[in-house]
Amino acid sequence: MPDVKEKTVFMNPYVIQMDKLAESLKSVSSTFAGLADYRVAFTKEENETMFRKVTEKVCEGCERKESCLGEKRLDTYRMMYDILSAAEEYGAELNVELKRNLQKQCMMAPRFLRETLENYENAKQKLMWTNKLVQNREGYASQLDYFAKTIQCTTRELDAGIFEDNHLEKKIKTHLKKSGIRMLSSVFYITPQGRYEIHLTIKASRGHVIPVKELAAEVGDIVGRVMIPQQGERPVIGDEYCTVACVEGARYHTLQGVAKIGKDCDTISGDTFLMTNLPGGKKGVALSDGMGSGEEAFRDSAMVVELLEELLNAGFPVKTAVQIMNTALVIGREDVRFSTIDVSLFDLYDGTCEFVKAGAAATYIKRGKKVEKIHSVALPIGVIQDLEVETVTKQLESGDFVIMLTDGVTDAVPVDGQEEFISKLIEDTQLQNPGELAHYILGKVLERSGELPLDDMTVLVIGMWKL
Repeated sequence: MPDVKEKTVFMNPYVIQMDKLAESLKSVSSTFAGLADYRVAFTKEENETMFRKVTEKVCEGCERKESCLGEKRLDTYRMMYDILSAAEEYGAELNVELKRNLQKQCMMAPRFLRETLENYENAKQKLMWTNKLVQNREGYASQLDYFAKTIQCTTRELDAGIFEDNHLEKKIKTHLKKSGIRMLSSVFYITPQGRYEIHLTIKASRGHVIPVKELAAEVGDIVGRVMIPQQGERPVIGDEYCTVACVEGARYHTLQGVAKIGKDCDTISGDTFLMTNLPGGKKGVALSDGMGSGEEAFRDSAMVVELLEELLNAGFPVKTAVQIMNTALVIGREDVRFSTIDVSLFDLYDGTCEFVKAGAAATYIKRGKKVEKIHSVALPIGVIQDLEVETVTKQLESGDFVIMLTDGVTDAVPVDGQEEFISKLIEDTQLQNPGELAHYILGKVLERSGELPLDDMTVLVIGMWKL
């Protein structure tokens, strides 16, 4: 996410207020990040505490107590320290020489060793949980920082895009009045990509109902652009005031198809996919493969795509959305369970596609007889907290196909030349229906493997054409 400009440039009071909110989030983030750091070793105080607990249990009643905890206290402490160092490096199986030295120095050697190792395990467990808390705090700090930057960027985009045009407002108001629509107010907005959005607070004359599609077409005629209702807009306008958004119509459209099969032909697959229309004239397609297969893998991957859909619909950039999901998975579990994530974000206005991959198999772009592959070296989400996410943007042409698949598909082909085999399949076929193409690829891979699926397998195909 790009850094925002100095807030003093923006005088809009709403922007200033949102800046205060973002700065508060950043302040909390800095506080979390500045707390205790990771520790790999025990502190002096922790070692002293262990020494006290061990000697209280072992040395009580021993005839050599005064000597071992008096003039020879340093030697006794060093003996415990040697045991801790050896346990850290080799585990509970200490070397013979260390045990022999312990027996020479301590009359209660077996018990001293047992108590030391027991206290060591307890202290180590406590250290592990302390580091887990540090990791969680860092995760929360990252999340808050992402939110703060998103708030600032979104607010500035909105503020920079809103403009006044009294002549255009009067022209729309007069025209709509002739059509039996009363306009109370209007907001004009230009997106960072130069596309118009017009938000009108209007109502129809009593007893009339106006389809929103007709309204958008009329507004488009007035401004000289092709306008359509915003996604999810109400279908009609009645005799009560409501706000309707008209946006520029997209220049491209997509069709998609899917083919999938579970491991050993199971009905439950650990692969989950998402195809959804997003704000700003974008089409989001995501594919996630949960760790393992079956119901548990399905729950993991389903949670990933559902959260991704929520974040993308809320306006988060796809890279930020993936990083937020990764942090949520890392700090939300004691055990490591990862999921791959493969996202293709189609811009239906300019024909570009943004690809984001974390641990996913290669994506293929088919243009006639040519096939291009897109790879990523990023780890799956849920493995490490500081996940580096890369994005690749490609300009597509009318009639191009994007093929996404899980590693169960590639792994079904012999290791030698897996991607070459799939590239050749895609290159040779003349199929133009995305659903037929998806089933063709999956069928040919299963035919090549000659056995039941050894993993969940999913193929998504998205075709894009100019309107």
